[in-house]
Amino acid sequence: MRSLRAAQTLVSRSLLSARHLNGAASPATAAAAAGARWCATPVPVPRSPLPFSRVMPAGVAGAVSFSLTFATVAAAEAKAKERPQPDLLPQNVVLYQYQACPFCNKVRAFLDYHDIPYKVVEVNPLSKKEIKWSDYKKVPILTVDGEELVDSSDIINILQGRINPDELTNDEEAKWRRWVDEHLVHVLSPNIYRTTSEALESFDYIAKHGNFSFTERFAVKYAGAAAMYMVSKKLKKKYNITDERASLYDAANTWIEALNGREFLGGSKPNLADLAVFGVLRPIRYLRAGKDMVENTEIGDWYQRMEVAVGEPSRIQDAEGN
Repeated sequence: MRSLRAAQTLVSRSLLSARHLNGAASPATAAAAAGARWCATPVPVPRSPLPFSRVMPAGVAGAVSFSLTFATVAAAEAKAKERPQPDLLPQNVVLYQYQACPFCNKVRAFLDYHDIPYKVVEVNPLSKKEIKWSDYKKVPILTVDGEELVDSSDIINILQGRINPDELTNDEEAKWRRWVDEHLVHVLSPNIYRTTSEALESFDYIAKHGNFSFTERFAVKYAGAAAMYMVSKKLKKKYNITDERASLYDAANTWIEALNGREFLGGSKPNLADLAVFGVLRPIRYLRAGKDMVENTEIGDWYQRMEVAVGEPSRIQDAEGN
C-alpha cells in the first residue's frame, strides 16, 4: 500500500499536474447524474378545442400518435448525428482515458457525435500500467486498427480528415478550438478545487470511477484533494486568475457571445469547436462549479442542444462489461 505522502506526490505529479493541461490532461471531474439537463424548462402543453381521441377511435389515434412520435424522434436523431460513410468508418477503435479528464471527454464527444463505435480502457493514473506499451505517458491515447494516435486535438484532426476528407476547417472554428485548449481548460481546475469541500467533491468522483485498487481509493481521495487544493492556488497565479468563479462565468459568456445568436458555432449543427467546448465542460457539469456556471450565465440552452446533438454514447462494451 502506498503511503499518503507517496500517493500525494504521484497524484499531484502524474494524475493532476498542471503540465497535463497542454493537450493531454489533468482530470477535471463530473458527478454523473443520469438524465439531468443543464436547463430543465417545462414545456406547456397547448389545449386543443377538439381532442384527437374524440375524432377517431382510440386505437387508431394511438397508432397515429405513436407513428408521429416515432417519426419526430427519428428525424431529430437523423439531424443530430453525423455518421461517417460506412467505408470511412474507423475500425477497432480503443480509447485509453481517465473518465474525468476534460481532454478525454473532448475525444469522446467527437466519437459519440459521429457514432463511431469505440472501446474504453480506463487507465490507472498512479501506475499507468495500461499504457506501459506506449512511449506516450499521457491520456488520451486512441488506437485505430492498431495505429496509435495521441493528443486530443491531433486525434480529432486525424479522424476528421479520414471521415470528412472534403470538409475544410474555417478560421473561426480553428480560433475557438485554440481558445478551448489555451484558455477554457485553464479555468476549470481553479474552480473545481477552489475550496477543500469542492476538492473533496471532485476527488470523491475520481476515486469511485477511476481505475484504482481499494487501498488506492482512500489515498487518492484525500491526498489528491489536498494536493490539488494547493496546486489550484498556483494555477490561479500562473494564469492571472483573481476570482475563480468570475473567470468561469467570463469564459461561458465569451462562448455565448461567439455564437452570436446561432444554435451552434457551426450554424445549424455543431462543428469541431462546439464539440471541444462541450467535451471539456462535460466533466464539471454536476459539480458545484458547473451548477453555478449554469445559474449565472446563459450557456445552459446551448449545452442542452449539444446533449441532444451528441446523443447517446457510441461506446461498446467488451466481454467483461468494460
